[in-house]
Amino acid sequence: MTREMQAAKPVSALRLAGSLLYVGVWPALMFVLAGDATWLEGWLFTGWFMALCTTVILWLYRKDPALLAERYRRPGSGGQSAGDQAIVYGLAVGFAAWIVVMPLDARRFGWTSPLPVWLRATGGAALLASAVLMFRAFRDNTFLSPLVRVQTERKHRVVSTGVYGFVRHPMYLGAVLMFLGGPTLLGSAAGIVVAVAMTLLLAFRTVAEERVLAKELEGYSEYRRKVRYRLVPLVW
Repeated sequence: MTREMQAAKPVSALRLAGSLLYVGVWPALMFVLAGDATWLEGWLFTGWFMALCTTVILWLYRKDPALLAERYRRPGSGGQSAGDQAIVYGLAVGFAAWIVVMPLDARRFGWTSPLPVWLRATGGAALLASAVLMFRAFRDNTFLSPLVRVQTERKHRVVSTGVYGFVRHPMYLGAVLMFLGGPTLLGSAAGIVVAVAMTLLLAFRTVAEERVLAKELEGYSEYRRKVRYRLVPLVW
């Protein structure tokens, strides 16, 4: 077993604290770009974002340190392909663009006309559903790596219980709801455009990931026959 395939070292408390500070950078950036500290929807989004990220990080630190360490694995390690590495970087750039565009559109420049209250409420509901799916995905699947790879050093196995009995990629479904729900709540059509691009990239990754898992992970082909839908029940 190569050094890159070995299980990652446990995450230190200092590194954990750094991660929590890093999480706060994104909503702070949003308010700087918005130029308005009284932005109600921005505060609602910030509360949601901080609560979800903090809850997941602290829960993993206490309950599943092996998965937390895996989440810190750098792109390109552990047998990840160059193609999937490029997708990871693409998602990171897309996330940054999403964070930047929303406050510029919804608050500073007002490119988008105000959305109806009911539509903004729909965005908030999508964020709540996103939080449930993403937290449950972490809780239910200890092999939820940010990299597409089979974790042989951790005795990787198929997980088919919990939200994984609902769709095959609940984490991605949660991410799609986040990307679409955020700009809808904030009132940013430009953010929705970025969200659609991110959704297409996630859909592409879903197909590529399943090829790897069906080929290399025992039992995954049977799991695909049992749970028919990748992201959206009754659709795809």
